[in-house]
Amino acid sequence: MAVQPEGTPCWVDAMFSDLEGAKNFYGDVLGWTFAEASAEYGNYTQAYANGKAVAAVVPPMPGQEGQSQWCLYFAADDTAATAARIRDSGGEVLMEPMQVGDFGTMCLARDPSGVVFGVWQAGSHEGFEATAEPGAYTWGEVFTREPEKSDAFFPAVFSYRQRDMEGGEMDFRIYDLGERPVLGRMKMTEEFPPEVQPYINVYFGVEDCDEAVAKATKLGGVLRFGPMTTPFGRFAALSDPQGANFSVIDTTTTEGDMPKLTDVS
Repeated sequence: MAVQPEGTPCWVDAMFSDLEGAKNFYGDVLGWTFAEASAEYGNYTQAYANGKAVAAVVPPMPGQEGQSQWCLYFAADDTAATAARIRDSGGEVLMEPMQVGDFGTMCLARDPSGVVFGVWQAGSHEGFEATAEPGAYTWGEVFTREPEKSDAFFPAVFSYRQRDMEGGEMDFRIYDLGERPVLGRMKMTEEFPPEVQPYINVYFGVEDCDEAVAKATKLGGVLRFGPMTTPFGRFAALSDPQGANFSVIDTTTTEGDMPKLTDVS
C-alpha cells in the first residue's frame, strides 16, 4: 500500500513481556506469521497475514513490563509539525520524533483525555500492507471518559470532520478524513472498570468471529463483550493473556440497517 494521507491509521504494534506467548496467541487467533526479531531495533518483530505486513510485537522497554496494549499510529507528512500541533492542542508528546533507520520517523503522544497513540512519517516502511482483510487491521475506536477533550483534540491535529451517530444510546462519533471514515470515538460508560485507562481499541479482521473467540479464550484470552452482529459486522471485544485489549470482526456477517450520521457543526 502507498503512503497514506495524514491522519490515516497506518500501523499498529504492542509491547509484550512474553513475546513468544504473544506470537503463539495471535498466530493461532489471527493466523499471523512472524519475521525474525530485529536485534538492531530492540527485537521488534513484524507480523504478517497472508504474507502482508499488518502489525508488530516487541519486548517492553525497561520499566514498562506488564503493560501490554496495542498502539495505533497515524500517518504524518512531518512528524515534528504533528508533534507541535499535538502540544498546541493540549496533548502531550511522550516520545519526541525519532528516526528509525530508513524506515521512517515516529513519535508517541497522549491526548488530553489520556489516550496514547503513535505518529508515523513513512520512509521505506509505509505501514500496513493490507487492511480490512482477515488478520489485518480493520478499524479503530478512541475509548475515552472525556469525549469532549478527544473531540476537540484529534480533529485539531489531523483535520478530521466529525459526525454523530443518530438514535443510539451510546455517545459515539465518527472521525472522517475527507469523505472517508477513519476512526470512531466512544464514551466509556460505567461498565468499564475504573482501572481501565482510556485507549484506542483496534479491530482485526477474521473470517469467523465465533471461531476466533473460541480460539482466543481457549488460549487464555478473556471475552469482554459479544459476539454481536451489527450493520458493520459480527464482532467481539477481547483481552489477550497479557492484558492487551483488542477486538475481532467479521465484516461479511451483518445485521440491521446502517445508522444515520449527523455532521457536527
